[in-house]
Amino acid sequence: MRFAWIDLREVPRPQLQAVVDAAVHSRMAGVVATDAELLGTLPPTVTRVLVTGAAGTGAVKKPGDKEVKGSGGAKDANLPAGKSSSPAGAGTAAGTVTGAAAGIDLLLRKFGTQEELDALAAENRAAGGSGGAGGTPAAGFIDVRDDRTLTLSCAGAMALPYTVIHFADPTKIPLEIVLAAAESAEGKLVTVVDGLEEAAIVFDVLERGSDGILFTPRSADEVFALARLLEATTPQLELSTLTVESIRHVGLGDRVCVDTCSHFEEDEGILVGSYSSGFVLCCSETHPLPYMPTRPFRVNAGALHSYTLGPDNRTSYLSEVGSGSVLLGVGADGRTRRVVVGRAKLESRPLLEIRTHAEDGRLVSLTVQDDWHVRVLGPGGKVLNVTELRTGDELLGYLATDKRHVGLPIGEFCKEV
Repeated sequence: MRFAWIDLREVPRPQLQAVVDAAVHSRMAGVVATDAELLGTLPPTVTRVLVTGAAGTGAVKKPGDKEVKGSGGAKDANLPAGKSSSPAGAGTAAGTVTGAAAGIDLLLRKFGTQEELDALAAENRAAGGSGGAGGTPAAGFIDVRDDRTLTLSCAGAMALPYTVIHFADPTKIPLEIVLAAAESAEGKLVTVVDGLEEAAIVFDVLERGSDGILFTPRSADEVFALARLLEATTPQLELSTLTVESIRHVGLGDRVCVDTCSHFEEDEGILVGSYSSGFVLCCSETHPLPYMPTRPFRVNAGALHSYTLGPDNRTSYLSEVGSGSVLLGVGADGRTRRVVVGRAKLESRPLLEIRTHAEDGRLVSLTVQDDWHVRVLGPGGKVLNVTELRTGDELLGYLATDKRHVGLPIGEFCKEV
C-alpha cells in the first residue's frame, strides 16, 4: 500500500494550518516537521515524524521550547532549499526528552557515512526493534548524489524501518537500483518528490514503485490532489457470460485498431461495445496468426462509434481514443490495469455486427472488422475468431449499471438500440 508523508517545513506560513488540516482529513500517512510541539497537536492516526540530529544525539525539542519557526520548523541553514534540500537537518532544540513523551512516532535523522548508518541501525536494535531515543523508532535520510551515497542508500533500505531518499539528479535509474537492492527488505522506502507529476512517476518505477513519498505542498489543494493520486486504483470487474444471438455482415465502415504502450497477456484485451450498458472483451493480437506477426500491444477494437471502458468508470468513443489516452486492460478473470495508448489507427474495412444477450436478457452489441483474424474472448480466456462465431456461442463481457453522458455515469433514462 503506497503512502505519503507531508513535509511542513517549507509550507508557506499562511497555508500551514490549512495544509495540516488537509493532511489529517485526507488521512495522509505521516507529517514531517522539526517542531515537536506542532506534531504533538496531531491525532495518533497520523505518523508524527520529527526531524532531529544525527544518530546518537537524541536531541528532541520539548513542547514549549522556543524555536525560530518558519513553517513547521526550520530546515538546516546549511542545506539547499527546494527539492534538493535534505529533510533531515540537525536538531537545534535544547533539552532531551523521549520521542514518546513529546508525542512523536518516528525520528528522522540524516546519515551520510557507513558509521552513521550503523549507529542508526544499532539504536533500533538496542530497543528490540523499537529503536531510537527512549524507544522511538529511528528512520534515516540520505541525499544520493554519487555512487558512494547510492550504495549507502541501498544499505540503509535493508537496515532501517524507513529510509527517506532524496535523489539529486532527475533520472530514475538510481531509484530503480535501490528498489532492486531492497526487494527483500522489510523496511519502507520513501522518496522525496517535488510535485504531483513526479509522485505519479515514482510510484510506477519498476512497476512496484517507491513505498512512499515525501512531499512539500504549497496549499491544501495539493494535499487533496495527492490523496486522489494515492487512491487511484483500477477495479476488479465482475465479468458476465454473453450468449451470441446473431451475426450480420453490415458492409463497409471505419474501424479502430488501438495500439497501446503495454504488452498484453494472452487472456487480456479491452472492453468494447456499441451500447454503454454492455461490453464485449476484445482480444489483443497476442496469439499467433498466419500471414502476419503477432502484435501483442494491439487490439483490433471495433467500429469508431463504439464505447470503450477507461479508468474511473468513464467511457470513451473509439473515435476519441488517441496517443496518450488511458484505457483499462482487462483479463478474463476480471483483473484490470491502466494501459496507455500509443496511437489509434482508423481504417475503412468490411464490418460485422455481433449481437449477444446476458443472462438477464440485456442486449450487448459489438461491431468489428469482418475478418477471421479479429478475435474476442470467451469464458476461461478462450480465444474466438469473430467470423467463426455461431448462435449460442458464449463470450465474456461486462454489464454496466450506469447510463452515460459525455462518458460519465449518470442516473437518467436512456435507451440505446
